[in-house]
Amino acid sequence: MARTGNTSKEGKASSGARLLAGGNPQIPKGEGDGPVRAYIAAMPGWKSAIGRAIDETIAKEVPHARKAVKWNSPFYGAADEAMGWFLSLHCFNHYVKVTFFRGASLVPPPPGKSKYPEVRYLDIREDSFDESRFQDWVRQAAALPGEKL
Repeated sequence: MARTGNTSKEGKASSGARLLAGGNPQIPKGEGDGPVRAYIAAMPGWKSAIGRAIDETIAKEVPHARKAVKWNSPFYGAADEAMGWFLSLHCFNHYVKVTFFRGASLVPPPPGKSKYPEVRYLDIREDSFDESRFQDWVRQAAALPGEKL
């Protein structure tokens, strides 16, 4: 296994979390800020800084956003549970994939298409995070009905 950033040769992040295939941290599911912070801390290498930037942007744009870790991925939702989840993220070897559950309704829509017509993806690679565009998408996504999971 190749070493990258804050990953040991045993496939563990410097936080002690086990990294799954593709470098995604294995974090126990849970509701609230704590599990999401644990996931972000366990993201390998430069991806942890991207995770913090994503989390900070969402906190700024959607101050009362709900947070959870489900299926080893952070999820963000509107404060009103009835609105569902609007975004999730997941680590891969060379990028962080952000899923906008109603991304096809965003203007302009994120570039990555899905087999699900409403879902759009944003793959963030090292040094490719457009914070301004992301802020706009977060504001739009949080205002739309989200995914009920």
